[in-house]
Amino acid sequence: MDSALKEIYDAAGIRVICPFLDDIYWIVNMLKNQQDIKVIKEKDYIRNPKPNGYRSYHMILQVPLHLENRIEMVYCEIQIRTIAMDCWASLEHQLKYKKNIPNEKMIAEELKRCADEIASTDLNLQTISDMIKEIQHENGEDTYENLTC
Repeated sequence: MDSALKEIYDAAGIRVICPFLDDIYWIVNMLKNQQDIKVIKEKDYIRNPKPNGYRSYHMILQVPLHLENRIEMVYCEIQIRTIAMDCWASLEHQLKYKKNIPNEKMIAEELKRCADEIASTDLNLQTISDMIKEIQHENGEDTYENLTC
């Protein structure tokens, strides 16, 4: 167990699902600014999607694990994505592992097209959110903050 927690990067994992793209980067910055958390590795599959269209922000962190009489630093993988990205990833995973599918290349292309459409929708929803915040700000109203994940 000690070996697993100290040597395997994804023995513990967390997936954070957010409504908007900005929320993802807000969480990333929050984690980077935590003094007791060390960022080991990060991959931004949102700005640099995988060839199949997968988008998410991955971080390998070293985090404190509070035990009865000591604190151990352990690795943890965090995946941060929007609701739309999570929906696509879940369905793509389910569809991809179906066996004996004719026209597999066409299916992969369609899944990629869907990922691109979802990414476009995420951008549109972020724009709408930004517009609402701006209107609220102009009207002197309190705006909702990035605590919606």
